[in-house]
Amino acid sequence: MLVHSDALWLVVAALLLDAVIGDPDWLWRRAPHPVVWIGNGIGWLEQRLNRETWSKQARKLAGVLTVIVLVSIALLVGAFISDLLHGHWLGLLVEALIASLLIAQRSLYQHVARVHHAFAEGGLPAARKAVAMIVGRDPERLDDAGVARAAIESTAENFSDGIVAPVFWLALLGLPGLIAYKAINTADSMIGHRTDRYVDFGWAAARLDDLVNLVPARLSGVLVAFAAPVIRGSIVTSLKTMLRDARKHRSPNAGWPESAMASALGIALSGPRVYAEGAANEPYLNADGRVAEPDDIRRALRVYAVACGLEIVIYALLAWLL
Repeated sequence: MLVHSDALWLVVAALLLDAVIGDPDWLWRRAPHPVVWIGNGIGWLEQRLNRETWSKQARKLAGVLTVIVLVSIALLVGAFISDLLHGHWLGLLVEALIASLLIAQRSLYQHVARVHHAFAEGGLPAARKAVAMIVGRDPERLDDAGVARAAIESTAENFSDGIVAPVFWLALLGLPGLIAYKAINTADSMIGHRTDRYVDFGWAAARLDDLVNLVPARLSGVLVAFAAPVIRGSIVTSLKTMLRDARKHRSPNAGWPESAMASALGIALSGPRVYAEGAANEPYLNADGRVAEPDDIRRALRVYAVACGLEIVIYALLAWLL
């Protein structure tokens, strides 16, 4: 499916709906979120195909098969829904509403903002509890700077894989592309770990997630850089820092938006940190920047909000021009 104006207007409508509505809690208290369905499917396949008695090669092949089945079903479901709703403005609206449920603009803002509010209302203990909801590192080992750094890194990274990437695949392949991307991203978060259980079985999910995020991650970094002036940051400096530091990150993708955000805020991000599965001793991004402070979370959210707005404007302009 080639990119055309209908697909781009679908993107714009989905982003606007997500910005206004977000994730309605009242709905998900009554019905499982689509990502929960995807996760249940991954769990079902993993229980049956990831056998400890199998060889490493067999488990890797089983993981490849799992990803093929998962992506195929996602594409078929997306195509069925699109065909069912195609050809009417009301169908486009329903499709945009479905797409908005798989985009995390508003919910990411709300989760990160809770960390900033927790600092103001309950200090470091409350902030630790709030940040534990969005990052995998050990919150009890985090001081004020560590919590702030974790929240800001989560903002930057999830801007890429929670907003820019799903929207990119929605624009390129329509609803099938969006659902397939969410299936891949969810599989990576569930089985794409370097633990004994998943290092082989989750290999395909992790590598495919890296692949489908290559372009969106770089687009995310550019959007963050262009949003830097909202907090008196420099677009040029952010872009230069991103090009210099992005590859220092252990992820081939996360370093792009994180290094752009670090430069925009004038702080150092990444660096040594402790996760549940162990320590990660990594170099800093924008190492010459100062130590992060709680108020930098608020500043990061301003950059994030403007970057989201720029994305909507860009897709609207593309839709209008096409």
